[in-house]
Amino acid sequence: MRISKVTTKTGDKGSTGLADGTRVSKADPRICAIGDVDELNAFIGNAKSSLTESEWEKELTEIQNDLLNLGGDLSMPESPDSLITKDRIDNLENSTENLNAALEPLKEFILPEGNEFTTRVHMARAVCRRAERTVLKATGQIEPNLCAVYLNRLSDYLFVLARASNVSDGGAERQWKKQT
Repeated sequence: MRISKVTTKTGDKGSTGLADGTRVSKADPRICAIGDVDELNAFIGNAKSSLTESEWEKELTEIQNDLLNLGGDLSMPESPDSLITKDRIDNLENSTENLNAALEPLKEFILPEGNEFTTRVHMARAVCRRAERTVLKATGQIEPNLCAVYLNRLSDYLFVLARASNVSDGGAERQWKKQT
């Protein structure tokens, strides 16, 4: 896709175009889902900017590319070919399992806090969960919905990545305490 002109004025009346040329309202659930995925991508970029080690940078960049592909899938509702593939979902699962293997099992919920990178990843995780809900609302729960599955796996990955970052930095995980 080539973007030669940013200001087109075609959306001035509140509509925008899908990849197939169809015009829809900027408030259309599909456009809202694309916006939430874009916001998630920006949050991941924000988290990357606070990395002190480059250990996770490559994988996060791959995820950002996946999210652009996911947005492409959302903008092509009638396309039989998905830009998000099962291989990318499997990759997230494997990465999550590898990170999680080095962590102590959780016995209780933990507070979303820690070092700067950790807290930014927790923010991205929360946005990811919202994006998943928005994608499901826009596309329905029709199987297979690789976009929703990818976001579900990504939120798991981001949670485990936040834990791994906090632990690698020597931070303690504070467990949730039920108020009595």
